[in-house]
Amino acid sequence: MKLGAFSISLNVKDINVSKTFYGNLGFTVFGGGLEMNYLIMKNGNSLIGLFQGMFENNIITFNPGWDENAKQLEFFDDVREIQKHLKSKGLILETEADENTSGPASLVLKDPDGNVILIDQHI
Repeated sequence: MKLGAFSISLNVKDINVSKTFYGNLGFTVFGGGLEMNYLIMKNGNSLIGLFQGMFENNIITFNPGWDENAKQLEFFDDVREIQKHLKSKGLILETEADENTSGPASLVLKDPDGNVILIDQHI
């Protein structure tokens, strides 16, 4: 199963303080904007999303169809196929992708410790 690009989305208290902190770790702004209260920061293949006031907990994110540069992959597993696989394994999904559609869609599940996992396909 190919889940695509991996990132962690962090719920931050002060996006400017977090931007400076992760900048000091070698991350640079890759997407988003301070005026939108979120930044995507990149260091090599590592991606961190900084989100102020958008969600309660940190989120583990996978983007089927994208590499770490948000470039479309030639071959990838569609989120609906991933969903079918997860359900066949007995995993409980918090939200599901509509299996009667194609293109962008997402699903959400939690790991055994309650960490939120977002599988978010943009293409």
